[in-house]
Amino acid sequence: MAFTAAAAAKIAATVLTNDKLRKTVGWIIAAVLSPLIILLVIVCSFLSGGADHNIEALDLSYYGGMIAGSVPEAYREHIEQMQSSLAIVDSEIATVNSMAEGGNGLDSHRVKAIFYSLYFGEQNPSAIGISRFVDCFVSYEQRTNADGNTYTVAVPLPIETAYENIQSVMGIPITDAVKENVTAVMLRTRSGGDTFSGAYLRGDGASIELDISAFTDPYTKNNLDLATYAVSAWENGWGYVWGTCGWVLTDSLFASKLAQYPDGVGNYEAFIRENWLGGRTTDCVGLIKGYGWLDVSDMSIGYAINGMPDVGADGMYYNATVKGDMSTMPDTPGLAVWHEGHIGVYIGNGEVIEAMGTKYGVVKTQLSERSWTAWLEVPYITYITETEETP
Repeated sequence: MAFTAAAAAKIAATVLTNDKLRKTVGWIIAAVLSPLIILLVIVCSFLSGGADHNIEALDLSYYGGMIAGSVPEAYREHIEQMQSSLAIVDSEIATVNSMAEGGNGLDSHRVKAIFYSLYFGEQNPSAIGISRFVDCFVSYEQRTNADGNTYTVAVPLPIETAYENIQSVMGIPITDAVKENVTAVMLRTRSGGDTFSGAYLRGDGASIELDISAFTDPYTKNNLDLATYAVSAWENGWGYVWGTCGWVLTDSLFASKLAQYPDGVGNYEAFIRENWLGGRTTDCVGLIKGYGWLDVSDMSIGYAINGMPDVGADGMYYNATVKGDMSTMPDTPGLAVWHEGHIGVYIGNGEVIEAMGTKYGVVKTQLSERSWTAWLEVPYITYITETEETP
């Protein structure tokens, strides 16, 4: 299939860039080429306007939005299929990560970027065997717990091993061009880059102490204390490192994250070392998980405790039972706000605390000035109103 797709793309590009050829063989394409090639011709035709249209296709696939009525129906259907496929990828990643240990789960941004780079243009991408695709990124080990019971652990593989598995299992060659596309997609869709140009505020503190003195109820995970925790992280100038959840960024933790996320962390190694090393760091969903994993008995942040699993931003949204689009959002501190691949904490008064990206850290932004598409009640905590505070 990979050869067919590549050949189809080449044919499409040749036809679309030659006016005479387009006119003389257009009917042949419609008559004899496979549905896959027809789809690629349509997609390439729509994207022939350049980088802006490629970005539009990517954004629509990842984030949704209005598709212009003038676009071909086949293109619309393919975008919708890719949206559904990426949701399945998210679900499969969440399943795998529920079997990981020590926070060493799959990098969902990378896995999805690889999927998109390989299968955009594929007819019905959800039918390729997404579970088999995600399994290419992990090995499974049998381990024994303290009670002598065996259990299965998912262990992420080095990326080059994953690429070899994809070539073997899925039958798709991983070329340098594919790797370049993966990098471009990751830079566009993850929050760790340098793309935001709007207004935001950084806190001016630098303390690594965790302070719960302003919590409403330290022993019950609730929305009001989540908002207070997020504000404290902002006030104390927490940094951003992918895959962290409020822990102090020691040399050993930094080394492990460099190995785990060679792009998301490795590409920013010098900046992180200069700005965030030795302080507390988090990523976007780690800001919420860190609150959930905070053990107030010893003021430490653990891992996957207190009923809050290790899920990504998208997994947290999909697991939520109370959620809606932004037009229906209540003014409740401690709600989460979300768009594909990113999440923040609403603190009230139209303000959000979010771990925005490596170059930003934990910042305060205006709800109305960011591209959130949905709100949600974090499914692992209790929601109370200020009048219900514990005496």
